[in-house]
Amino acid sequence: MTSATEYAQALILCESVTPDEAGALAFLERELGAAGFACERLRFSEPGTADVENLYARIGDGTPHICFAGHIDVVPPGDEAAWRFPPFAGEIEDGVLYGRGAVDMKGAVAASLAAALGYLREKANLAGSISFLITADEEGPSINGTRKVVERLIARGERPDACVLGECTSEDAVADAIKIGRRGSLGTELTVRGVQGHVAYPHKARNPLPALIDALTLLKARRLDEGSEHFQPSNLEITTIDTGNRATNIIPAQATARFNIRFNDLHTAPALKAWIEEEVAAALLDTGVEHTLTFDSASESFLTSPGGFVKMLGAAVLAETGREPVLSTGGGTSDARFIKDLCPVAELGLLNATAHKVDEHTATADIETLARIYKRFLHLAIG
Repeated sequence: MTSATEYAQALILCESVTPDEAGALAFLERELGAAGFACERLRFSEPGTADVENLYARIGDGTPHICFAGHIDVVPPGDEAAWRFPPFAGEIEDGVLYGRGAVDMKGAVAASLAAALGYLREKANLAGSISFLITADEEGPSINGTRKVVERLIARGERPDACVLGECTSEDAVADAIKIGRRGSLGTELTVRGVQGHVAYPHKARNPLPALIDALTLLKARRLDEGSEHFQPSNLEITTIDTGNRATNIIPAQATARFNIRFNDLHTAPALKAWIEEEVAAALLDTGVEHTLTFDSASESFLTSPGGFVKMLGAAVLAETGREPVLSTGGGTSDARFIKDLCPVAELGLLNATAHKVDEHTATADIETLARIYKRFLHLAIG
């Protein structure tokens, strides 16, 4: 087995719905170990979360040290009867590989594996180092996965010079975009407590919903910014409003809303938390209701310099496809938010159109093109 497509098929056969690695990490460990990589299986735990297996593998001890990162866990396939082929069969039809994880992101993991092993076959002596950081906890809570592997590597003083994360970043053609940063994310829950009562006697109750709506309206009224040099404007989106009230003639005792801010490099999570607290307090002043604000664990925005290794990655794309990739910071969060604390990171992977969908698929030609891009990048970065 040497082609990226064959590696992708083998990984898809593993039913690795998060957080179960289902043999996918074992497969990678066998292939990398046979090529001379020193492999570590890192299992992490935390109360209230599932234990997660991770793989860190490295060959060489010199510089530059290039790391390929990714995840082999996938979201559930949903209604399997709705799929063209079984979601974990790895079937190929007319040059298209079908299966859960084909694009998000077993295809890219397979491409990086093929690239690294192909590069090593072409080099009599490795001047630098190549490593793999692969988790089974990206589609889940992301607590016992990449974040903790990064912490372990930092603690022992092992830092790659650059990392390529194989998230599916491409839009219309393979490698037409490289992500060099991500906006931050801050999730918030606002609960407003009033006094329950009958709708016919509102003077004997205190409805929390109008106060909650006023607070949300005040938050939404502010345009956070107009964007920055590398980032689109920040946005606040209300995602749920709930009272738990199934009756139409009861004023609810409390109402809860959740909202999320995706923010660029003009903001920080602490500053946004302070702003939310001030705005909510102002909106609820003199209403007679009480409120509670809770914040999810936030991720900050980050930006990798478009020069340096990103330029080399772009040169590899140009050489293999004839296209200059767009440098992007759009989209949601990824494990790059953890890796950026370890080393500079850029994301480059397959087309994202079918990620998480029924009949997730990718052209086999795209997997092989991505493998060639990764291998050419290794030649440019290490020599």
